Amino acid sequence: MDTTPWSPGTATGIGSLPGTDPFEAARIVVGELPDLPHLPELPARGVGADIIGRTAGLLVDLAVEVVPSGYRVTARPGREHRRAVDLLRRDLDAIEEAVERAGARPELLKLQVAGPWTLTAGIELVRGHRVLTDQGALREFADSLAEGLAAHVAEVARRTGARVLVQLDEPTLPAVLGGRLPTPSGLGRVPAVADPEARGVLATVVEAAERASGQPVIVHCCAPRPPLTLLREAGARAIALDLTLLGDAPAAVWDQFGEAWEADTTLLLGLVPSTDPGTKFDLRAAATPALALADRLGFPRSVLAERAVPTPTCGLAGASDAWVRRAMSLTRDLGRAFVEAPEGW
Repeated sequence: MDTTPWSPGTATGIGSLPGTDPFEAARIVVGELPDLPHLPELPARGVGADIIGRTAGLLVDLAVEVVPSGYRVTARPGREHRRAVDLLRRDLDAIEEAVERAGARPELLKLQVAGPWTLTAGIELVRGHRVLTDQGALREFADSLAEGLAAHVAEVARRTGARVLVQLDEPTLPAVLGGRLPTPSGLGRVPAVADPEARGVLATVVEAAERASGQPVIVHCCAPRPPLTLLREAGARAIALDLTLLGDAPAAVWDQFGEAWEADTTLLLGLVPSTDPGTKFDLRAAATPALALADRLGFPRSVLAERAVPTPTCGLAGASDAWVRRAMSLTRDLGRAFVEAPEGW
């Protein structure tokens, strides 16, 4: 397996976009990020379009419903499940049409789903506790997600003719590891999950995604302190993160960056703001944290072309329409600059 199936200079997005029109979103992504477009997510559509509901719609033999506190396991698929499935079907129709209209099919296309820890932290059992607090339910959800994801990958590949990259979104994982999730009463905290257990459950889904796609799996964690070593040990061959959040990180965190690059792990570096910063923001400003990272770790800046892919700092769901295009354009230009640095860098 090629651990870097994308070409040097490639750029991509994280996943979400503003608005409710999947056809317009797909056209923008395919047009602005042609080397590695992604399947857009439009959470503004509401229930079933958010990260948890969207992924729950992929589950096999498991279903969720919406209750006042959020998503909860239910005995059989209902209205919310059917809505999530329908929204995803429209998204696939949209990306298929956008690829056909572009006139040149992308070699690679990325899709995003919630990873097992974020998914099971965001769904309640019938009695109100989070799924991840029950070992049997946790494993059942991880296995169901792996099976549903394999079918999803196959359909995206069939519709687009592209090789599919899977991105598992794990924004909640640091809170799971740190014991910071509140209990149903809000008065206590769910006990921290030990690293070996967290690694094992995540590895189950990473391995299934890799088998289904035949491509390296990306794990995305936009928290201020992403557990890079754990993600690598779970099988992630690429890790997506918000580099702009790490300015005051302790030395141990920066050491994990160096270890990742030494292990040939690709880092998808979040560099372009996900909303309009309201001030002048140019290519050099976007590149500065990445250049500083290479310098700090003692790598030649050419490592950015070899082992980095620029992205926005996170999803663009909160951005204006104008900033969506600007952010994607800057991200694309940044990828090219990693390969051929402008004079004076």
